[in-house]
Amino acid sequence: MEALSDAGEHDESAELSEPGECRSFLIHEPLHGQRLDRALAALVPEFSRSYLQQLIDAGAVEVQGRLLTKPSATVHAGEIGSIELRPTPQSQAFKPEAMPIAVLHEDEHLRIIEKPPGLVVHPAPGHWSGTLLNGLLALDPRAALLPRAGIVHRLDRDTSGLMVVARSRAAMDALVALIAARDVKRQYLALAHRSWQGAASRHVDGAIGRDPRNRLRMAVVDLERHSGKPARTLIEALDSNEQGCAVRCTLETGRTHQIRVHMASIGHPLVADALYGGAAAAGLQRQALHAFRLAFVHPMTDAPMEFLAPPPPDLVQAMQAWGLDYNRA
Repeated sequence: MEALSDAGEHDESAELSEPGECRSFLIHEPLHGQRLDRALAALVPEFSRSYLQQLIDAGAVEVQGRLLTKPSATVHAGEIGSIELRPTPQSQAFKPEAMPIAVLHEDEHLRIIEKPPGLVVHPAPGHWSGTLLNGLLALDPRAALLPRAGIVHRLDRDTSGLMVVARSRAAMDALVALIAARDVKRQYLALAHRSWQGAASRHVDGAIGRDPRNRLRMAVVDLERHSGKPARTLIEALDSNEQGCAVRCTLETGRTHQIRVHMASIGHPLVADALYGGAAAAGLQRQALHAFRLAFVHPMTDAPMEFLAPPPPDLVQAMQAWGLDYNRA
């Protein structure tokens, strides 16, 4: 959902042209009149429909001797075809890639890491390599045995800070349950436009869903008119002047872009968060958001865990440029 950069992109056509297994198929009566992609999903059930759609788009499917390149093409009973099961960017995405990862804590069940700004967490279009997931697969062979390499929550590409990653399936399931029960405390430091007004502490309670006017963004929505999920953030002003404000945000739910959306909704878009109306300023070219505190009860040992990560140099320098003290509170 966030804007993609050119970093990490590569020639997808090169991968799609690599040879693969060629498999023949027959369209049976129950598949008569179905879309090509749906028929293939039934005929080659070990592969996802999205993967098969990519192969169709890449010209890897023939029916009755004709190349079909539209997933919506209709198939008919008795037709014979073939599909070449080529590698795709997605099928090649989950590969180990060595990269520096700052590890603050590690035990047999979980790992606490500090993500730098600019690092994408999961493989996605435009970023099929060079992600945190790729780095975790290289860091820990056990990660390959876990869904998403043990990642249980995410940070946006340009958000820095703390993340917890599971190292076992039992820990992963328990961490997911803790997050769902809101028993993992996540706090963020942010730099925002406009001087803070009113009470120093403010609860923002606004459901978040797709922006009906721009599907690339999220927005605070009326649940009676639009789909979305309840979202709550505690926002506390740490310092403020005529240029902007430093705030501490505590997530009470975990929706996509929650802090960015809620801050913009109250007239304080984050510095350099262009997607939500925040102009670049104070030397920052990425959204001014850092996950500085993570606290929870260890899911396997019941030991209380708390981790702190000071903001990275670019955010510290931006605060100083505006004369704001993020340590005041």
